[in-house]
Amino acid sequence: MALNLRQKHTECIIRMLNLNQPLNPSGTANEEVYKILIYDRFCQNILSPLIHVKDLRKHGVTLYFLIDKDRRPVHDVLAVYFVQPTESNIERIIADASRSLYDTFHLNFSSSIPRKHLEELASGTLKSGSVEKVSKVHDQYLEFVTLEDNLFSLAQQSTYVQMNDPSAGDKEIEEIIERVASGLFCVLVTLGVVPVIWCPRGGPAEMVASLLDQKLRDHLLSKNNLFTEGGGFMSSFQRPLLCIFDRNFELSVGIQHDFRYRPLVHDVLGLKLNRLNVQGEKGGMKSFELDSSDPFWSANSSLEFPEVAVEIETQLNKYKRDVEEVNKRTGGGSGAEFDGTDLIGNTKHLMNAVNSLPELTERKQVIDKHTNIATALLGQIKERSIDAFTKKESDMMMRGGIDRNELMAALKGKGTKMDKLRFAIMYLISTETINQSEVEAVEAALNEAEADTSAFQYVKKIKSLNVSLAASSANSASRSNIVDWAEKLYGQSISAVTAGVKNLLSSDQQLAVTRTVEALTEGKPNPEIDSYLFLDPRAPKSSSSGGSHVKGPFREAIVFMIGGGNYVEYGSLQELTQRQLTVKNVIYGATEILTGGELVEQLGVLGKKMGLGGPVASTSLSGH
Repeated sequence: MALNLRQKHTECIIRMLNLNQPLNPSGTANEEVYKILIYDRFCQNILSPLIHVKDLRKHGVTLYFLIDKDRRPVHDVLAVYFVQPTESNIERIIADASRSLYDTFHLNFSSSIPRKHLEELASGTLKSGSVEKVSKVHDQYLEFVTLEDNLFSLAQQSTYVQMNDPSAGDKEIEEIIERVASGLFCVLVTLGVVPVIWCPRGGPAEMVASLLDQKLRDHLLSKNNLFTEGGGFMSSFQRPLLCIFDRNFELSVGIQHDFRYRPLVHDVLGLKLNRLNVQGEKGGMKSFELDSSDPFWSANSSLEFPEVAVEIETQLNKYKRDVEEVNKRTGGGSGAEFDGTDLIGNTKHLMNAVNSLPELTERKQVIDKHTNIATALLGQIKERSIDAFTKKESDMMMRGGIDRNELMAALKGKGTKMDKLRFAIMYLISTETINQSEVEAVEAALNEAEADTSAFQYVKKIKSLNVSLAASSANSASRSNIVDWAEKLYGQSISAVTAGVKNLLSSDQQLAVTRTVEALTEGKPNPEIDSYLFLDPRAPKSSSSGGSHVKGPFREAIVFMIGGGNYVEYGSLQELTQRQLTVKNVIYGATEILTGGELVEQLGVLGKKMGLGGPVASTSLSGH
């Protein structure tokens, strides 16, 4: 059985809605209890991709509210709270209990509630005489957002900026590392697995991996630990591999334009929590949901956009043929007289037709939805030449450069400020040696387009730092002045930003992360990963880092990106499971899922923190 994060996450939420009682085989509670659900914004985002309003009703939830909204008392009813364990939420719960808003309170925290808050809750409810109203308090370890069967986000914003901020102190960095490790711990508890951990040495990936390893070790010592694999055969056999990376491992993939359906919908139309709003044909906005319940999305989201357009056409024609067939059978268009001799036959046809109507209607809705989305995409693609940007960026990565005329034409042509800025940064990353006059021409073109160049300047700075670091590592004296700042960027992690084409794309245009994960899951010796840190939370501490304990091949992998993931990388890792024999399933997660524009905005913030940026620093970054 492959790990399915969406299914496990949903099961945990349904159990919580049913007051943490075991469920019967049909997935519902044994007795129907009507209740009110109270959540905060963060937990609303956890719930929304997994459970719909009709599902809430199925589990006895009659009303649901945000915790910070004013609410009236509802007597003789119990309330299920699902909130983060924050100071303000604790205060609000105490206030609700002291006002007797509900009969009983079932409190569920999205992650482990700190002792301090638990004591506040106890003393606050005691003081107001409402302590008996609190029936149960549960730590749920659900503090992440699952978007697809194999895709999750910790919904931790701007981690890339926080991790790479030159002014960040040790304490701030430790807090971020703690947040990320706790989020990953929640994912592992939900899946019920203790993985074997690999990551590049140095930098945020190693910090998160070491802390997570420690959390798992501490937890495995406790008697009633949360890992269902217990002493079962899972413990020694087929544990999943967890690979942790940091965005600087391969910056380019987070910035580039992509022409596949899923990344395009995210990048261009702003897919958020599996929903998007699109301009309808007759004006007005239409809201659509794109998740596993949409068969067309599941089947085609990894295709290039032109193939998707063809597939929509094919489905539409098939639908029309099926409708015609139904009409023919029921005599709706055959012109034949109805003489009553074939009464039985006709009734059967009519019954079949009636039965096939709901299915036909549903198919038509899906076709209409994707026609709408594709039309909106096509408009943007034409207006912004997204196809040209995609092709040129991919060529640059393959060839390690671009012809100057072609470069300037793209920067002066169609596209938003952000499109041009992303293209210019891709040029910087993909070019092995930088031609000064060319870079100046690029900057001039960006200024002319009124793009904010802070992000461009930032990448340029890292690139030059890197070159001088490499050149001067032999000469330690000249190294010390840049080394302070470079160390802030965790030494080795910046090298990958500019490791040249070698690290960016191999001959088969495979992403570096995918290539590395493939090597790790095969478990064969490979010079690219020999230096990686290996941690096994189940092994004695001393043997762990030697890399000798658990060898591949691994059938399951969890790949996690600190500082923001994207749908391009996700798609690439899902393809790996289709063409590689060893690994059958890859779950991909990140601190947040970013569009190319959002990542560039974070680079721009870092550029400004370093006092870099073009003359038009005051204008907005996004070109839409």
